[in-house]
Amino acid sequence: MSIHSTLLFVLAAVAVIVAVRWVAARTGLPAAALLPLIGIAYALLPGPNIGLDPDLVLMVVLPPLLYSAALDSSLLDLRRNLRIVVSLSVVLVLLTGLLVGIGFHLFVAGATLAAGIAVGAAVAPPDPVAALAVGRRVNLPPKMVTIIQGEGLLNDATALTMLSVAVAAAVGGKFSFPGAVAQFVVAAVGGVAVGAAVAWAKRLARPLTADPLLSNAISLATPFVAYLIGEELHVSGVLAVVVAGLIVGHQTPQFGSGAARLQTNAVWRLVDFLLEGFVFLLIGQQLPEVVKNLRQYDTSTIVTAVAVSVGVVLLLRPAWLVLTQSLPRSLHTRLGGIAEPDDADEPASARQVARADRNADRLTAREVAALSWSGTRGVISLAAIFTLPLTTDGGAPFPDRDLLLFCTFVVVLVTLVGQGLTFAPLVRRLGLRANEADQARVRNEARSAAVEAALARLDAVAAEDPESGVAVNTIRAQLLTRLARYRGRLDLIEQSGSSEMPTSPAYETALRVRRATIDAQREELVRWRDSGRLPDEELRVLERELDHEELLLPKRST
Repeated sequence: MSIHSTLLFVLAAVAVIVAVRWVAARTGLPAAALLPLIGIAYALLPGPNIGLDPDLVLMVVLPPLLYSAALDSSLLDLRRNLRIVVSLSVVLVLLTGLLVGIGFHLFVAGATLAAGIAVGAAVAPPDPVAALAVGRRVNLPPKMVTIIQGEGLLNDATALTMLSVAVAAAVGGKFSFPGAVAQFVVAAVGGVAVGAAVAWAKRLARPLTADPLLSNAISLATPFVAYLIGEELHVSGVLAVVVAGLIVGHQTPQFGSGAARLQTNAVWRLVDFLLEGFVFLLIGQQLPEVVKNLRQYDTSTIVTAVAVSVGVVLLLRPAWLVLTQSLPRSLHTRLGGIAEPDDADEPASARQVARADRNADRLTAREVAALSWSGTRGVISLAAIFTLPLTTDGGAPFPDRDLLLFCTFVVVLVTLVGQGLTFAPLVRRLGLRANEADQARVRNEARSAAVEAALARLDAVAAEDPESGVAVNTIRAQLLTRLARYRGRLDLIEQSGSSEMPTSPAYETALRVRRATIDAQREELVRWRDSGRLPDEELRVLERELDHEELLLPKRST
């Protein structure tokens, strides 16, 4: 494909992504489910098509997407829900790969166990992009978002390591269980170490990050550095990227400047939007590649292989969630839970905190149902299966490679489109919604505490510098006004007694007035520019000030 054709193709893809995003915003349908269908429709038309290069996906697409997701994750929330996250991202992934492999070996004619485990490893890790996009739109509770997000961050490393072991066994005919376990442990531990080292190195570069442009450049390079170092050391580059992102995201409030954070967040949002859009379009365009060599298989063989792959993926996840959440309380405690406090004299607040921590990873029946349907697969599954070699060490064709490609494509399509389109209605039917009042209460309590800390610092400044009295009094008046507003919101929340955020007519009116004044200032600045009284360069400076002021205004009274 020529450069001219490639550019036209990229521009057309961007236009499709933008159009689908616009449609999704107005219809409530997830873009992650619509884009593959458009990709399939395009693949069926005559003309050039883009094949999936697994190395490009694993080395160029996967690191920034994982790193961005890790930056937005909460290290503390992941640690609080670590048991369920590890259960889904490690144990369930391994079980899925093994059961698919066993199913292929038992029911698919001519299939080997190693080849079955290879396709099982490819379809085992969910891609949470579609589920998270839907979940955030329907206001899924933060705990559910953390679990889905944490699972998606960690499961790729498990699946790719399992895939490499299965491919080695299929290609060379040798398999050692102790060797496989050792390889997995080394890859995991090494990946964590590399990720921590990259995060530490980024922290040392703190003097450079004061400049927003340098901060963005370093941020964009970080995931690729972590991935390449991990792969060069033969450990998990995926896990290195995730760990680096989690640590950097946790430390950013302490070591990053405000301007750098604003710009970095905007850059990563754009990167996510474009990369995810291209990825989902790319999934649909692989249809001709995965079906062209299926004529060598009997229809019954294809149907059986697809049934095994899709059946295990769809049925094992809810079964595993129900099983793990049905464990006896005593066993749950021995597996790492917090025991009941024995001291009857312990304060009630301490007992409540202990009980909340103990039940942090216990899921309700509604949460189990939602998580069971959140396991959408994505491009990582296709990229993984496309890495299968064409031949074995002996020169023979890799066993059932085309059949494995087709099974993976069907699993991705069924979960991405089927579960992606039905996840939002399911969540609404289950009545799973974040408690908006609690979220608003925490935010306003934190805001009040921050303002009180600022008032205390003003007193210290006034004591150290008597000449700062006028400035201190002005800022103190502003802070007291803000504190009164936050406390008023807290009183409104307490009086409502509802899980939804109550509205305040007076506060909403104040927001409209503030937006109206900002619009008036912006219009006047443009008139000055158009009349020649204000240079464009100065207009941009003043407009940026108004943009930041407008950005501080909430969309509603939170």
